[in-house]
Amino acid sequence: MSVESFVPSNALISMTDNAIRYFESRLQDQPNTLIRLSTKASGCTGYAYVLDPVEGAQDGDEIVSINDNITVAVAANAIELLRNTEIDYVKEGINGVVKFNNPNVVNECGCGESFSVS
Repeated sequence: MSVESFVPSNALISMTDNAIRYFESRLQDQPNTLIRLSTKASGCTGYAYVLDPVEGAQDGDEIVSINDNITVAVAANAIELLRNTEIDYVKEGINGVVKFNNPNVVNECGCGESFSVS
């Protein structure tokens, strides 16, 4: 008989394998570039996600090392909005889209551009 333990992840954010492949390909020619994840006031429900390639984190950003090739700096003012968010990359027809699976979201606009949390 074996017993398995559930150990919750303490990572602020995570990425799917598809997202990792996508961001690795985007950053391959920019070896010291971080991805900065933040939010901005936008849309009809409150916030929009913002992804920017940056050379360094800003004061207060939380650094998340996804792997040896990808490091994400999460903006200090967005940490609680984004806690436990999984970043995915999916193909929709001929287009690729970065998706955010955010368990904190309580409402999204119809087009998926903005979200709100409780």
